[in-house]
Amino acid sequence: MSQGKVLIAQGGGPTAVINQSLVGAVMVSRGFPEVDAVYGAFHGVQGIVNEDFIDLGGETAENLELIAATPCSALGSTRDKPDVKYCQEIFKVLRAHAIGTFFYIGGNDSSDTLRILAEEAANADYALRCIHIPKTIDNDLTVNDHTPGYPSAAKFVVGAFAGVNLDNRALPGVYVGVVMGRHAGFLTAASALARKYDDDGPHLIYLPERDFSIDGFIADVKAAVGKFGRCVIAVSEGIHDETGEPMAAKLAQEVEKDAHGNVQLSGTGALADLLCAAIRDNTDMKRVRGDTFGYLQRSFLGCVSDVDQREARQAGERAAQFAHDGEGDGSVTLHRTGDGENYAAEFRLSPLQDVAGKTKVMADEFIAKDSPDVTGAFVDYLRPLLGSGMPEAFRLEAERVGKILNK
Repeated sequence: MSQGKVLIAQGGGPTAVINQSLVGAVMVSRGFPEVDAVYGAFHGVQGIVNEDFIDLGGETAENLELIAATPCSALGSTRDKPDVKYCQEIFKVLRAHAIGTFFYIGGNDSSDTLRILAEEAANADYALRCIHIPKTIDNDLTVNDHTPGYPSAAKFVVGAFAGVNLDNRALPGVYVGVVMGRHAGFLTAASALARKYDDDGPHLIYLPERDFSIDGFIADVKAAVGKFGRCVIAVSEGIHDETGEPMAAKLAQEVEKDAHGNVQLSGTGALADLLCAAIRDNTDMKRVRGDTFGYLQRSFLGCVSDVDQREARQAGERAAQFAHDGEGDGSVTLHRTGDGENYAAEFRLSPLQDVAGKTKVMADEFIAKDSPDVTGAFVDYLRPLLGSGMPEAFRLEAERVGKILNK
């Protein structure tokens, strides 16, 4: 049963609906008489070690609801990836503040932090309930059918490529859009739902689940241009060659690395520029443009899935209820129970070790075998998650007027 003090933190990349989970957990926890206080830690585990807390009991319900509808992490976030020693420092702070329940909203690294903390608490014979609340735009958490945050980011990608396709049809050329996804291509694959007409882009979709060949890429671009007179391309930032080397590193002269030693893929614009240069060097296309969507996908204020909002809120609420019901430590996981017009989902509490530190990639049934594309099965998987209010583009339908001088 939830008792004493509750602490909530947010980790990893923000999403458009992460604050729904925060507010869901806060509101339900505050309603339990056994809970003495609900704290929030600024900037995740870093804030816990620094004892940078806020008393969320002082927030009005009205303001919390406004926060819930606001994208990005209200408590701030961190990229720290704690090891055992780091978690021991976290545990000291939790114990000093008499924290009885710790909710960490994040991805697989956040769930792994909770796994270590749960072990530390058990070794110290300290009553601490550790509950992971899922979020990630990458949609790569194991056990989950999908992850809160992904549908809204996918909705952004769909809208962005629909707009790019209109632009590219008006002024034909080749366009390359690089989308987030180091190991999993779910977000890039969402671009397929931008298509309405048979000749709509993206005409090519490249995912990290398949090896990438620059020669094959150029051949695909030439074929698409020959068929459509233009080409819109969606590329995951994590595409790699047959050896596993990221194309961003293989094509670049110099590469940046992040805090974990990984090649920096997001926010540099390098991959889009390098692929565009390869197209210019190997085709006769003159109008070649590229963009890196980067952080735009994560917390875009005007593009949120109502399904995603609802499920993110429920994830936080169910986490608080699981903690209060004495279910033990675990990760809140989302499971699809209906599809299409009958789409529905439920939440369960899964063992932390089933999610912690693991990465899910796209199933083979979602990826086309004979072309750089996705299958109808993936379209059916994603469509109900985008929710209501998807914009739609239309075309002029009248017949052309006959030529007189240029017959």
